[in-house]
Amino acid sequence: MGKGDKKTKRGKIYRGTFGVRRPRIKKKVSAEQKISVGNKAKAK
Repeated sequence: MGKGDKKTKRGKIYRGTFGVRRPRIKKKVSAEQKISVGNKAKAK
């Protein structure tokens, strides 16, 4: 168990890979993108 182990978090960090033990962190969509300028309310 350690750096050489493909199945551990430390091993994933060492190799620079991702998987079950070390999932990718997804970027959160900012509030400005959710309320984009193109989606303005239309007047009736």
